Amino acid sequence: MNAFEIYQKIDPSLVSDMFLWIRENERKLYKSAVASLTANRRLRPVFVEKKSVPDQISWLHKTLKLRTSDNIGEHLFQVYFMKAHQELLKGFCDGMGIEHDGEGSVEGDLPETLDGEKLKTTVDTLVGTHDPKVVTLYLHIFNLQTKDGWENIAETLDTDERLVLA
Repeated sequence: MNAFEIYQKIDPSLVSDMFLWIRENERKLYKSAVASLTANRRLRPVFVEKKSVPDQISWLHKTLKLRTSDNIGEHLFQVYFMKAHQELLKGFCDGMGIEHDGEGSVEGDLPETLDGEKLKTTVDTLVGTHDPKVVTLYLHIFNLQTKDGWENIAETLDTDERLVLA
């Protein structure tokens, strides 16, 4: 699943939470996202900037559902998780035995395969300590980090009833 497809299926409240966090904590990224997405639609940023915040977020979400917004959408997800959900990233990396910098950024190459039992245990732990929808979103985003993703993450997302985007 690509980023634009995730935006099509995601609970709008998750997108709202993400953009409110980005708007509050990463103001330059928010303005850049608005500028890039409006440029893709051949609009000026002021078109979005004049809207109320909820309407801005609604427009951003609608636009990120488009295939042409895929790279921007994936980048926004990555920054959001790297900055706002470091504990989740560290928990996943630690549980899977993936080396990271202490802030959740993977050091070295990503593993070619993931141990199924470790994945199950790690997902159980993460779902117990974080919002399951955020965990689900993270697993989808992590699975975008290689060309074809990891088959066992995709299978877990398809079969675990706790892991739903909407």
